[in-house]
Amino acid sequence: MSNDVIVVGSVNADHVMALVRRPVGGETVLATSDIIVTPGGKGANQAAAASRAGARTALVGAVGDDPIGADQLEALHMAGVETTLIKVVGGCRTGAAVIMVTPDGENSIVVVPGANRHLEPRWVQETLERSAVGAVVVLQTELAAEVIDAAADTCRGIGARVIINNGPWVALRQSTLQLADPLVLNEHEARDACGELSMGTATSQLARVVREGTGASSVLVTLGAAGVLISDAENEVSIPASAATSVVDTTGAGDVFVGSVAALLAAGHTLLKAAKGGAVAAAQAVQWAGARPPQEDNGQASRAATLRN
Repeated sequence: MSNDVIVVGSVNADHVMALVRRPVGGETVLATSDIIVTPGGKGANQAAAASRAGARTALVGAVGDDPIGADQLEALHMAGVETTLIKVVGGCRTGAAVIMVTPDGENSIVVVPGANRHLEPRWVQETLERSAVGAVVVLQTELAAEVIDAAADTCRGIGARVIINNGPWVALRQSTLQLADPLVLNEHEARDACGELSMGTATSQLARVVREGTGASSVLVTLGAAGVLISDAENEVSIPASAATSVVDTTGAGDVFVGSVAALLAAGHTLLKAAKGGAVAAAQAVQWAGARPPQEDNGQASRAATLRN
């Protein structure tokens, strides 16, 4: 069975702890909770979100041959994500992230790549050549730049639509950035992309300036509670954030946005409609602890209908 969305990205185990406030340099702060280990990784989170939004989704990535890797594969399977394109790297630990969450739901994250470092560009290209024809392909920069550039070359050759989530901002090849439709960034990443121009650029103009500077076909800049900026050949608009009943944890909300946008684009919706649906999904995501819902289930159809209406 062919896939609607293929994500090339990272798989991590998230180690989440609650703090009253994040430490400054040289300071020790006591956590207010035990460490909770949950499924994570930008690529895996985005794939799970695309699946929840109704897309047939596969992940191209890597885990170690450790018990944590097996747990991550099982979590993805439970989320409805095809895992046959994930490499198991012998003698290697699965990637990990340490996430510190403060009472306002904001977080700071440190990522240890682990097995994610062992994705070879040529292996990724061969996998996409076999599997990505006709799919929307999501690329993101928790993987090495050479992997993303190589994947983009293959996507260009097979005519796949490419979404690039360049966060953290990485200096990808210009030809890679030009393929993005859309290029998705948060405000900090957008200012990194603008370089010196960021000093004189109003927040409301960031998407346009990034699109002009990178040559991307379209750009989405996420602003958290302030909404999303959209710039493409037809739109230069801002859409409001969807209201969240409560904010428990913002971890993974951006990944939910990207995965949902990918699913809606694959279903034939416009970028504007997809961004609005992504904003709804992201608002839902901040209401649970961790990057994914406490229990993935098979209620994809109802969630997809909610996003598409």
